[in-house]
Amino acid sequence: MKRELGDGYELDDDPARVDRDAVHAYVGGESYWAKGRTRERQDELIDVSDRSVGLYHDGRQVGFARAVDCDAAGFVYIADVYVLEECRGRGFGVKLIREMIESGPYADRRWVLHTRDMHALYEKFGFGPNERLMERGSGR
Repeated sequence: MKRELGDGYELDDDPARVDRDAVHAYVGGESYWAKGRTRERQDELIDVSDRSVGLYHDGRQVGFARAVDCDAAGFVYIADVYVLEECRGRGFGVKLIREMIESGPYADRRWVLHTRDMHALYEKFGFGPNERLMERGSGR
């Protein structure tokens, strides 16, 4: 899938196109959820992902999302979602999530994610609180 969004922006789910340096620069260097993540670990996570969708502006990676199909557990996990600050406020986050969740091969599946600040975005796609979800951190 390659989808033109206008003004030089496009979405693409070609995993070979992902600019791993750019993804690591944001996720490992700026994100609140994975700041300090090593490049090697970021590459491993991209490699084991079942789908990656990139947001590009004039060929430059400006957004990203990846998903892991946890088939045995009955859900798909979406992670490492971002749009660079200079590209925000134009609906690209909505388009990125819509492409990942509603247009991809897992559209009919249950989705799970963690977020601290983007609840309003994910609520547009039917995400809501789940009183049964518990998490054990990776602090060891």
